[in-house]
Amino acid sequence: MNQYETVFILTPVLSDAQMKEAVEKFKGILQNEGAEIINEENWGLKKLAYPIQKKSTGFYQLIEFNAEPQVIEKLELNFRRDERVIRFLTFKMEKYAAEYAAKRRGLKSTKKEEN
Repeated sequence: MNQYETVFILTPVLSDAQMKEAVEKFKGILQNEGAEIINEENWGLKKLAYPIQKKSTGFYQLIEFNAEPQVIEKLELNFRRDERVIRFLTFKMEKYAAEYAAKRRGLKSTKKEEN
């Protein structure tokens, strides 16, 4: 199994419930294919660097997971078919990127404990 990270941007016209439902759909696809979700982050509504489909903002979501390579094809096919997704990027994390991501998760959890 390889470690992957996917970031996708959902259209800003969605309600909170619709956004969460879309994220659960993609997490469900991963879990049904046998992927192990390591981390999930909701980055919220952010301004885009350039307009996409005449929209200047979008809901950013990050998911880190372990999966077999063929799972990526199915996930990205579903991203393309879903009109709520305006952009996505999935990449395989190398050893150093995976270590950095684990360290970043550790720092976030210690900051939450301090607050």
